[in-house]
Amino acid sequence: MENTPNNRSDVVRKSTEDCAICLDKIQEKKVLKCLHSFCSACIDSVFKFKPACPICNTYHGVYTGNQPNGTMTVMRGWQRLPGFENCGSIVIQYSFPAGIQGPEHPNPGVRYSSTSRTAFLPACEEGEKVLKLLRKAFDRRLIFTIGQSATTGLNNVITWNDIHHKTSIGGGPQCFGYPDPAYLFRVQEELRLKGVTEDD
Repeated sequence: MENTPNNRSDVVRKSTEDCAICLDKIQEKKVLKCLHSFCSACIDSVFKFKPACPICNTYHGVYTGNQPNGTMTVMRGWQRLPGFENCGSIVIQYSFPAGIQGPEHPNPGVRYSSTSRTAFLPACEEGEKVLKLLRKAFDRRLIFTIGQSATTGLNNVITWNDIHHKTSIGGGPQCFGYPDPAYLFRVQEELRLKGVTEDD
């Protein structure tokens, strides 16, 4: 068979690799920055819902959530957190007024009630880094969502969205407090899984 320009482009567009989305041979290969490859049409359809690699969950672009409108206020105090006795504390106050769910929420048109939450970070270098990442996540509407409360079982309420916060000063992890030596690392990993890093 003669090697015409059309045949050459078919060779370039076809691959011996299988696409992890359609499970067929990759057509019009698209390689992501995480180095995973997919059919161009397959990964484009996935990115319409969530701009993350289906294999490693690395984000490509900016992901925004459906957190309702609210405020994030930061204060600094001298109170020391268990495990961080050499520095003060950062107090984060989240506040949300009551409202009506929009089209991006589970039950559009249904009311949700107001709520507020307080969280604590150590005022050390790593704590300041986490604070910046939490601010970025809040601005992208990723910290909270509307759904069913894991603690009360109530529906159509503002809930945490898988980015854990320390809502108590003490009591350890079982009381959502300090000391918890691995917390600052864990929360950065949770933020990374939502596409929030220092690099983006």
